Amino acid sequence: MTDGSPSRLSGLQMVNPHLIAGTDALGRSFRDVPAGGSTPLPGDPGPLEVEIAGAGRMWDLPAWNAGTYGTSLLVLVAGRVVHEWYAEGLGPADLFLGASMTKSALAHLVGIAVGEGALGLDDPVVDHVPELAGSGYAGCTVRHVLTMTTGVDWIEDYRDPSSRATRLTACFSGSGGSSRELLTGIGPADPPGTRYQYCTADSQVLDWVRERATGLAYPDAVTLLWSTLGATCGAIVGLDGDGVAMAGGALAATTRDWARIGLLQLDGTVGGRGGQRVLDPSWVELTCIPSLPFLRPGRLPSSITTHAGFGAHWWPTDDAGRQVTADGSRGQFAYVDRDLDVVVVKTSQWPYEDFLADRQFRDLSYLGLAEIARTAARAHGA
Repeated sequence: MTDGSPSRLSGLQMVNPHLIAGTDALGRSFRDVPAGGSTPLPGDPGPLEVEIAGAGRMWDLPAWNAGTYGTSLLVLVAGRVVHEWYAEGLGPADLFLGASMTKSALAHLVGIAVGEGALGLDDPVVDHVPELAGSGYAGCTVRHVLTMTTGVDWIEDYRDPSSRATRLTACFSGSGGSSRELLTGIGPADPPGTRYQYCTADSQVLDWVRERATGLAYPDAVTLLWSTLGATCGAIVGLDGDGVAMAGGALAATTRDWARIGLLQLDGTVGGRGGQRVLDPSWVELTCIPSLPFLRPGRLPSSITTHAGFGAHWWPTDDAGRQVTADGSRGQFAYVDRDLDVVVVKTSQWPYEDFLADRQFRDLSYLGLAEIARTAARAHGA
């Protein structure tokens, strides 16, 4: 466990300075993930002419980037970079906190564990983590935590300083105890499998189960994934005071390496479409397609999203799961169009405003991501 050095964190610091002080999702303790390869993503990035309709007007790409407080944008068609942009002072070597995009990277790690036979979707959580036997997770399976249908007593509200969500975040900011001890104290609210509730605690439990099943802590599992994907830059993982990773929200990586996470979601292979197989095709489908009617797009609580449903730690925008995204707070996205063979990564620095402002930025971002994918596919022959 080491503190991130200023040079490693310089880009991230420019994106969101207060994260370095450890007062939000990325904690004061860090673990470095080394680069996994030396071969850059292929492609010859150039301009992309896009017209995005939203918020009562048309936006070209520079205006959309500015209007959604963008910090970087990367577009890949058929595994090749066709467009790359960074806000002033930022570049390809800078690390961007993925926030809850980290959850989608976690889904890849769980998929690897399932594919290796270390973990089963219907395994009871407590078979792997008996410490949770007295909690609301006692009747839950791996499938329940993957789909956030555990029914535990949880509200994802960071405005309330006494909420469990705020207290969980505090564990990773150096100001509040053991994250896993907090998880053991979460009680039940509804029977598992009967409702959806966005719950970062579910992601933390999911990673605890994965760790017990595989013997690999989250940073070590990411290190192996980085090697498999050939990620050309290192990454940083935020830890609590016990050295436990914030697997639900504190992975920081370059925009290009976030794109590698998106490429893997196309079909489970490195680089997408025929590379080395990492994830079974059935796993990719499971993460993309809502498994219950109330998980479909348009059926989730409007306070969560009006644009997507929930698969298994990925957000599909259609019932068939052909377009999905990793989605992190304040405008972090890895959008994957599996029909068009396009990946779009957008990082942002939305201001900390009220719910309505956040929703407006999200609306415009989702509209733009889909249009960028369609335009790029037309322009580059996909």
